[in-house]
Amino acid sequence: MTVISARGCGIMAFMDLSLAIASEVQAALDAGRPVVALESTVISHGLPYPHNLELARAMEQDVRHGGAVPATVGVVAGVPTVGMDAAAIERFAQTDPQPRPSKVSRRDLGYVIASGGDGATTVAATMVLAHLAGVQVFATGGIGGVHRGARESWDVSADLMELTRTPVLVVCAGAKAILDLPATLEYLETGGVPVLGWQTDEFPAFYSAASGLPAALAPDASFVARVWRTHRALGGAGMLLAVPPPAEYALDRTVAEAAIECALRRATEEGVHGPAVTPFLLAALARETGGESVRANVALLRRNAQVAAQVAAAIAGVV
Repeated sequence: MTVISARGCGIMAFMDLSLAIASEVQAALDAGRPVVALESTVISHGLPYPHNLELARAMEQDVRHGGAVPATVGVVAGVPTVGMDAAAIERFAQTDPQPRPSKVSRRDLGYVIASGGDGATTVAATMVLAHLAGVQVFATGGIGGVHRGARESWDVSADLMELTRTPVLVVCAGAKAILDLPATLEYLETGGVPVLGWQTDEFPAFYSAASGLPAALAPDASFVARVWRTHRALGGAGMLLAVPPPAEYALDRTVAEAAIECALRRATEEGVHGPAVTPFLLAALARETGGESVRANVALLRRNAQVAAQVAAAIAGVV
């Protein structure tokens, strides 16, 4: 592995793969200071412009306020990048004049890199690139999981498999509420992925603080850091820290579930399937809740970035 300087980034060569790491991120990694990875799918396939750009900037600022260095991850013109610059983030946020960046999971990384395109990384792809760069902590909204009706569709997110094999600590609000949460937790248990609850012993249901499902209580960042180090020493890979959404933005669990059922019926009636299911359901859910789900989503994303910074600092031993 070699490191050379190019346009303010370090370029790490992994055989025939070059990984661009922002100079600030590389300096923090070299000094053992905390770094938090952020995904780019939420920028290009989440909120409309300019709200997506505002959120991306706010999450980076939240990480900085927590004493860590943010590293937004994506594939920029065919180059896997850990620490996208402001121009790249703005380009990913806009849809004109260029087409929207591809939504990239692990399986898509090779194709998008080889074809020289832009790729917005999902949880799985962000984990892959963060790990290659040496970043241990990653903040996102909600992970993918086992979809409702997976017994017939076999629709299971690649995020779950990634957690079983890639050593990154993922800070999230649990799995997206549109999923089969009990089945998702069963999958994680089988894969040996610890699931901790941030100051709670109940697994959050993304928009709601409660799901009725258990999580291992994590009282503070120092405790999370100890569990992470022990898990890694035992040969474990990924770990999940589930953070309840801020109380003032959280949706009532019954209201959220009723809206989800409505959105699921609409998806079935319109024949939506495959990768289109999740964005369709999230958009339908926003309509069903009068935009409350979107406000909750933004609030929990920012909260997760704040908690991830605390955890990264504890792992780095600076708090």
